[in-house]
Amino acid sequence: MKSTNGASTDKAILRRYLELPQPENKVMATYIWIDGTGENLRAKTRTVQREPKSPKELSWWNFDGSSTGQAEGSNSDIYLKPVAIFNDPFMLGRNKLVMCETYKYNKEPTSSNKRFGCEEAMKAAASQYPWFGLEQEYTLLDRDGWPFGWPKGGFPHPQGPYYCGVGASQALGRDIEEAHYKACLYGGINISGTNAEVMPAQWEYQVGPCEGIDAGDQLWISRYLLLRIAEEFGVQVSFDPKPIPGDWNGAGCHTNFSTQAMREPNGIEAIKEAIKLLEVRHKTHIKRYGRDNERRLTGRHETADINQFSAGIANRAASVRIPRPVCEEKCGYLEDRRPASNCDPYAVTDIIVRTVCLGEKDPEAIN
Repeated sequence: MKSTNGASTDKAILRRYLELPQPENKVMATYIWIDGTGENLRAKTRTVQREPKSPKELSWWNFDGSSTGQAEGSNSDIYLKPVAIFNDPFMLGRNKLVMCETYKYNKEPTSSNKRFGCEEAMKAAASQYPWFGLEQEYTLLDRDGWPFGWPKGGFPHPQGPYYCGVGASQALGRDIEEAHYKACLYGGINISGTNAEVMPAQWEYQVGPCEGIDAGDQLWISRYLLLRIAEEFGVQVSFDPKPIPGDWNGAGCHTNFSTQAMREPNGIEAIKEAIKLLEVRHKTHIKRYGRDNERRLTGRHETADINQFSAGIANRAASVRIPRPVCEEKCGYLEDRRPASNCDPYAVTDIIVRTVCLGEKDPEAIN
């Protein structure tokens, strides 16, 4: 892979060093966290003396929060708390990826730490067994910011042949998508599928079903894997909800949700009740569902209007969709189609559980 200044890196040379034997008492643990934007990931690696089996076996660490938008330079140390561990598909062996929460100097959660509140909600709703399936859409871009494989300064053929497409002109970036799939499986992500999306160079993968807090942990690590793999191919990943204006589909993170009551016989009644609760808090949910989502939720390109709540059976132009098999079997799950591709899954799963399982209401609705 060549850089812009004429220098280059050779992955074959790198592989020689990655294949060097690793001491038995040395394990590489890559700590991963969400920075002050609430969207971007950061990471750094440390050596630990044995392979951790649980995040509790790893110590807290710290980083320079003034360089990540999370602290001032005069008081810059931010703490990293390990909360979930995964196998490392880059370093292999006993090495681990570590998802972390971020805490300020006084051990209070940072503003970008949405996991803290999410975990509280999941614990409170544990008896209802909330399950999630997250459909992460993303767009591949060249280094110049133009979609991968698109004609420079121009556009490909209109949408139509790309969704689940096969062929050099339809499936743009399949190498990255397939590498990501295998890396997720190796890492321990419960990835359940993947497909080319409606806009060329846009893809989707699904994580789940996951129970409770695991949904957010696994989706964030899956994003890290995607970004790292694309980095090796010299390609950018965009989670922008509307990367190309005009007659092109946007990118979402459709969130499939169910409780035990919804999955049991005649659970359709619990699904209908949940939809009523989601409708009442529509504006509150939209605020948690991702930046610039109004550019995507226009009522066109398989979306609902951001200002109006709607629900329907097999309707991809609705805010919340009931899949047809669920309607036929009278039990299953609902699909919240409002979250944007750049949403924080902790914030999304948190507000859904608080609304549907815990019965939280907005202050104006109480008065």
